[in-house]
Amino acid sequence: MATQRFNSIRWSRRNVLKATGATGLAVGLGGGIRASRAGGATGKRVVVVGGGPGGATTAKYLRKFDPSVEVTLVEKDPVYHTCFGANWYLGGFREFERTRQGFDALQKEHGVKIVQDTVTRWDSDKGEARLAENGKLSFDRLVISPGIDFRWEDVSGMGPEDTEQVPHAWAGGKQYRILRRQLEAMDDGGTVAICPPTNPFRCPPGPYERASLVAHYLKENKPRSKVLVLDAKDGFSKQGLFEEGWAELYGDMIEWVPGSEGGVIHRVDPGNRVVATREGFEEHDVDVLNVIPPQRAGKIARDMGLTDETGWCPVDQRTFESSVQPGVHVIGDASIAGAMPKSAFAANNQGKMTAAAIVSELRGQKVPEPSLVNTCYSLVGPDYGISVAAVYHFEDGKIRGVEGAGGVSPSGAGDFFRMREARYSRGWFAGVTDDIWG
Repeated sequence: MATQRFNSIRWSRRNVLKATGATGLAVGLGGGIRASRAGGATGKRVVVVGGGPGGATTAKYLRKFDPSVEVTLVEKDPVYHTCFGANWYLGGFREFERTRQGFDALQKEHGVKIVQDTVTRWDSDKGEARLAENGKLSFDRLVISPGIDFRWEDVSGMGPEDTEQVPHAWAGGKQYRILRRQLEAMDDGGTVAICPPTNPFRCPPGPYERASLVAHYLKENKPRSKVLVLDAKDGFSKQGLFEEGWAELYGDMIEWVPGSEGGVIHRVDPGNRVVATREGFEEHDVDVLNVIPPQRAGKIARDMGLTDETGWCPVDQRTFESSVQPGVHVIGDASIAGAMPKSAFAANNQGKMTAAAIVSELRGQKVPEPSLVNTCYSLVGPDYGISVAAVYHFEDGKIRGVEGAGGVSPSGAGDFFRMREARYSRGWFAGVTDDIWG
């Protein structure tokens, strides 16, 4: 039986990888480049705002699909630090620098112009984007990949000024270092509280991978300690698989409290690292407190009127063009993308499809039908991996899951199977970061 399960996951993984490649092939990865020689979008200009998975992928694949298009990527930071893979750093088995992604390859190998600046506003009718420091850029199409921002008003007692004491560690870089230092400084026998937000939010399995890998670090270094997960929800992504792994690897070290049983935060006292829950207003005095606030689209999207009452950006899910601003495409975590989760791999796929749609429109050609995939690996321990994969298509105006496609890791798999999934997880990280920034 174990052999059959292993063969099954190998088969499904190969097909997911094929599906990932098919996303490019379906929109004419090779054909688009050949077509550009005969009648490309010469002289057309596209400005991409945001160098994360969605923005960087779009910029790269615009140039791959049609090298005649002039592409400028505007990103305020010289490097991008991934959130995916950063929990491994918290677990103590991945260097922080491995989360660091640069933009040199996009510029030198793919001809993307990189501008280190911030877009403050734009006029889509005039085709102009204003920069904070370097004047303005002209565009025929604008792509916004603004990521997330936090709903601090929904976290009583805490604001952005408190994240040195109570880090959220839900944006790459400095926040992860703060949380790691706090874990290192904690005495053996202490309690780490992780507070996941309400849906929707970036990387649905992320808080539970974090709980797993923090527990791994504590088991190795401070084995009398505990991880308390105070959840705003009554369920979470890959829950059965996570809980199976927790029991196997960590015993009773991790306690998950669902929202209906006292997991919803009422208020936070950052200075004393105290969190009170709504259920009976129970107070938890902990040693390390990691509050992940509820989320919405990034500030520039809100400032420029791209969001609706949900706080996220409605788009034509066939092209990711904004439903409220023609000529402006919104991709990645900020967009309302049907059945797709807010994940790096989803943003990577959306970037390719958006690039294909823009190139087709600039040429006056028919926009291809979207075909997208999402693959999500999580580590419960360094040698214990779990995964889920899904395939999506465009139907009745929305991105919907393809019934019977994709799959999830089986319950009850043996050590060898989980080890292989953990190895695939590392391979996935290397592959997707190279596809985005390489």
